[in-house]
Amino acid sequence: MNIIDIGYENIEEPYWLDKVDHFINIVLTHIGISNWELSVLFCDDTKIQELNRVYRQKDEPTDVLSFEQSVEDFPFPTEQIYAGDLVISMDTLAKNAEYFKVDREEEFKRLIIHGILHLNGWDHSDNSPEQEMLIYQEKILREIEGESIF
Repeated sequence: MNIIDIGYENIEEPYWLDKVDHFINIVLTHIGISNWELSVLFCDDTKIQELNRVYRQKDEPTDVLSFEQSVEDFPFPTEQIYAGDLVISMDTLAKNAEYFKVDREEEFKRLIIHGILHLNGWDHSDNSPEQEMLIYQEKILREIEGESIF
């Protein structure tokens, strides 16, 4: 069983919190992950810029941050694995959706999948669509496109 702690900061309480929890569980199940514990924070650009500055030394907002938790950080192993934390800026999400000419829900799903893949050890050297992680991300997005969040 996966445990997902969802929060929000600097934005109004989202009406879709229950649906996003369901969607994250679908993504985790789809890629064969169980017994994960993760936190997900939805916020504005101000908050994600602060986190980006502190943890990545990049003083700019971004769409999603993933903070993978190493197994070595927990000296007492359990069946539940604390995978890490995701932070998603709803401001940048809206800008990305407009820039890429996709609807906000599609971009929202993409960022969630992207963050989960990073927590699962995937990475990409740039944002070109030929990157293996980004190809896999889009494959997952297509395979579960019928699931809605909004």
